Order: sequence, then structure tokens, then C-alpha cells
Amino acid sequence: MTCWYEGPLAAFDTETTGVDVESDRIVSAAVVVQDAAGHRPRVTRWLVNPGVPVPAGATAVHGLTDDFLRRNGRWPAPVLREIAEELAGQAALGRPLVVMNAPFDLTLLDRELRRHRASSLAPWFEGSPLRVLDPRVLDKQLDRYRKGRRTLTDLCAHYGVSLEGAHDAGADALASLEVVRAVGRRFAARLERLSPAELHALQSTWHAAQARGLQAWFARSGTPESVDPSWPLRPDLTAEAA
Repeated sequence: MTCWYEGPLAAFDTETTGVDVESDRIVSAAVVVQDAAGHRPRVTRWLVNPGVPVPAGATAVHGLTDDFLRRNGRWPAPVLREIAEELAGQAALGRPLVVMNAPFDLTLLDRELRRHRASSLAPWFEGSPLRVLDPRVLDKQLDRYRKGRRTLTDLCAHYGVSLEGAHDAGADALASLEVVRAVGRRFAARLERLSPAELHALQSTWHAAQARGLQAWFARSGTPESVDPSWPLRPDLTAEAA
């Protein structure tokens, strides 16, 4: 029987105007689908005209300028629907979805859907639940005492995964998918008997514990920063305040 990390996987990534999931916008996105390890991936890409200025700092990361997005990007509302439909379609086919640092990309997608379509992400997965594999959470849990940073670039270097064109949504999504396969192989003894559904549930617990540890470290170092323990999606703050 083929283990989940050798079988069909999808991956999702975005490039954005910044790092605030509540106010920043998606400027590009990609979904990568691979039917099995080693098979040629299929990539679907979107470019978005966010309707707001793209800060110079964000452009320096992903290279997408205001002028380029005005000329080549589409309006957000139809793009967001297409992205949600694609992710829901992958879930309906039973493909786990790889998302590096899932609470960022999935929460931002949720907020963009609320902003432009008066909807949310949850209804798209009522029929087929989303099963997320987050390479950051998996690596931190399975190799928790390794020192050093755990960005996608760092994980690719550690697991021997090629990352060409970093900060391109398609390239990052494909690299994240390959990192998850590499994590699965390296820790096969601990992962091969777990289903994606079981791993999804475990990652929620693992991420919460990781967040508590980071929050305690911030407190000891006097850093006034809050760490959200929610995974893979952060709660809607406006709904909680209502």
C-alpha cells in the first residue's frame, strides 16, 4: 500500500502585499497537484490586481509591482472564487493539501473571501473536509531539538529539496510539497501508519504546543508579541467581537 507521502498531494501558496492576515491582500497564488511522487506536477496560477498599493517591501520580496498587477492581474472576486473551487475540488478528490505556515495563507484567503465575496472559506469544505499538511509544523514536531530557522528556504536546504525561483507562488508550493514528501520519508517509522486526517488533527495540537512554547520564550525575553495557537485557520476576529 502506498504511503500518503508517496501518493497524490496538492499544495497551495500565495504572494501578498504584506504579513498581516487581517488587512493585507493576495497578489498571486498557485495550486500545484502531483498524482504521485516523481510525477510531473500540474500548476494553476493566478495574478490579482489587489486594488490597493503594493508596498515597496513586498515588491522587493516577490517582484510584483503595482504597474505589472494593474496591467496583468484580475479583479479579486472571481479569482478568489476560482481558488476556493480548486481547493474544494482537491479535497473532494481526497488529496491532502500542503500549505507552508498554513495559518497565514489559509487565513488570508478566508479574509479575502469575506472582503470580496461576503463569504468565508469554511462552506467550501462542508462536503469534503480539508486535510492540511504543514511542513513547518511537521518539521518542528518531528525534529524539535534541531537548531536554526525553519523558513521554506531553510527546510529545502535541510531536506535536500530544490527551490528555484523562491517567492514565486508556484515554485514555493511545489517546494513545500516536496519537503512534505521528504519529511514523510525521513520519519516514516512515525508517520506511515497515520492517515492525512489523523495528521491534520495532530498538527492542530502540535501547533498549539509550539505556539505556547514560542509565547513563553517571548515572555522571558521581554518581547511584546502574541502568538496565535490556532491551526490551520485563525478565528475571525470580527465574528468573535460581535
